[in-house]
Amino acid sequence: MSEELDDIEQPEEPQTLPLDAWHRAAGGRMVPFAGYHMPVQYEGIMAEHLWTRERAGLFDVSHMGQVLLTGEDVAGALEKLLPGDLHGLKAGRMRYSLLLAEDGGILDDLMVTRLPSAEAFGGEEGDSESNGGEAFYIVVNGAVKYDDIGFMREHLPDEVTINHLEDHALLALQGPAAGEALAEILSGTDQLYFMQAAAFDWDSVPLWISRSGYTGEDGFEISLPASEAERFASALTALDQVKPVGLGARDSLRLEAGLPLYGHDLTPETTPMAGDLGFALSKRRREEGGFHGAERVLGEHRDGPATKRVGIRVEGRQPVREGAEVVDADGAVVGHVTSGGHAPTLGTPIAMAMVPAALAEPETRIIIRQRGKDFTGTVAKMPFVPQRYRRPSKGS
Repeated sequence: MSEELDDIEQPEEPQTLPLDAWHRAAGGRMVPFAGYHMPVQYEGIMAEHLWTRERAGLFDVSHMGQVLLTGEDVAGALEKLLPGDLHGLKAGRMRYSLLLAEDGGILDDLMVTRLPSAEAFGGEEGDSESNGGEAFYIVVNGAVKYDDIGFMREHLPDEVTINHLEDHALLALQGPAAGEALAEILSGTDQLYFMQAAAFDWDSVPLWISRSGYTGEDGFEISLPASEAERFASALTALDQVKPVGLGARDSLRLEAGLPLYGHDLTPETTPMAGDLGFALSKRRREEGGFHGAERVLGEHRDGPATKRVGIRVEGRQPVREGAEVVDADGAVVGHVTSGGHAPTLGTPIAMAMVPAALAEPETRIIIRQRGKDFTGTVAKMPFVPQRYRRPSKGS
């Protein structure tokens, strides 16, 4: 769940993030992106990418949409739009899922967390699960957040209350030193494992922290009142392990981690199976169906999709970019690159592409045509760089 830095239609007047002045004071180069002025880099994408792989980078992802849903049987209502098992999701646990159109196309990819109660975000006491209701916290992509909220308002019953948490900032602390760094200013976060979340209190500031992110590294996403974001970000970057990192490195990190980018690797024309996201269909939902596009999606799960998102290692040193054509031996266009760039960790160009299923097997040779020049690549298993999430040991 991330956005690339180009090709997204921008509003005429970009908004400012709660940390706008803080980014500028720290030397961030600001660019319009997804309707906001966003820091693309501070000291350089390569340096920030490698710093995050070795230490901890602090990303401002406050442009993303944070949504709180409360009411009776929210899980049941959401399961009509998402293919994940939300009834089976325990409080404080989160899941990657997909917002699906009626035809099974992907409208967005998102993270959904079952809350112990709505009070974690200042909800009314009557919203709490203990009083018979349910509360879910969802993080959606910034570029489509208003479309997502409108879609949910159209398709969810009136009994489900939808609150857009516009008064909250969202920070992501990512990297192998993230756990050590956060523990220096806040105790208890080391109890979280990957895809777990809980409420914390930092200097009387309420925080909702999940052990998650979109870089392939161990790390956290931290939701907090926007009014406190600058003070908290400064406390983190005062630590030796932490530097602010821009969206440029976030994009190269997620590409190395094999994580798709909505609006590029995933679109409304992409189905879960074509997007290589079959893991997002839980066993119960595969057996029961009952979500948007279930017939089409489950048919592709059974028979295989016609096209599929794959990773490609590109020979040579020149990256191929989104939009480059995948051609067959006769030169006919059969697919296209959805993301591409240099992989700083590997020192080589890599890409993702949508190709015919017959070309999706690892080690298949792929020809890519970019600006009239042909490049050769090989289909590769993803992630390109091993993910390093903190998971509990077996038996614990």
